[in-house]
Amino acid sequence: MNSFERRVGGPVQAVALEILQVNVGLKCNQTCVHCHLDCSPVRDESMSWQTMLQVVEVTESISPTLVDITGGAPELNEFLKPFISELREVGASVQVRTNLSVMEEPGLTSYPAFFARNKVGLAASLPCYLEENVCKMRGSECFSKSISVLRRLNSLGYGIEKELPLDLVFNPTDGTSLPPGQEALEREYKREMKRRYGVTFDRLLSLANVPIGRSKEELHENGQEEKYMALLAKSFNPGTVHGLMCRRQVNVGWDGQLYDCDFNQALGLGVSLEVSQHIDDFLEGQISRRRIVTGDHCFACTAGEGSSCGGAITS
Repeated sequence: MNSFERRVGGPVQAVALEILQVNVGLKCNQTCVHCHLDCSPVRDESMSWQTMLQVVEVTESISPTLVDITGGAPELNEFLKPFISELREVGASVQVRTNLSVMEEPGLTSYPAFFARNKVGLAASLPCYLEENVCKMRGSECFSKSISVLRRLNSLGYGIEKELPLDLVFNPTDGTSLPPGQEALEREYKREMKRRYGVTFDRLLSLANVPIGRSKEELHENGQEEKYMALLAKSFNPGTVHGLMCRRQVNVGWDGQLYDCDFNQALGLGVSLEVSQHIDDFLEGQISRRRIVTGDHCFACTAGEGSSCGGAITS
């Protein structure tokens, strides 16, 4: 039993399988300082069409409430459009996690209209509404491109029409603090995004920085790693454990390997050995009641209001 399991009172168990999260590749047009998967333009890992068809088959079989597509920048996978079309054909609700700026890249500008036609929900990463803070994390020009894409999405009905949900995703820009309260921060974001840029959206999802990948490297280089880990452990909130995302979802890596979450994928921690390890050998009954593989990084999901792919847990 590791330190996280001792803190929560024992092993963490899955209770259902509601969300199928699919990482379609690690290639990205950005190199963000807080990226847990070390995604960048030079990565070439990409989900094959064959693996995507296996995901579609599993989706049709288990009927999850959501297929949550992530990356890298998912739009850089050449098969993303037909993949989404196949998922919609079998009746799946689909969400794509986008960094926004990728939809300004050559050959990818048609994605906003494609997403709208297929009623794809969007979770768009925007770590701050101030340009200088975003540029510090993501590089120059990313912010202006993101705002341009958000305006285009609004013009298509995203963030306005119920069937076209647009959520923004916040991460602390300094890397060493917890997110502020999600509800208050959402009100601030909505006010400032509307006032400064004329942009509207539905929800703000507040995520803590998980100390793995580039986020951990930056903490280590600045001599802040131990301090941040101590903050996460000190801020443990037992009220978040019931809502941990890993308990109701499974993550499919770009190569079809199964993980409890995207963070475990980054660490190479597959699902427990007692259950199916790959999408081509998927057994729902096993997966939905499996033991979750945990570690010290899991304290990031249970600190303060908690952190999940759906935002704060206790907000």
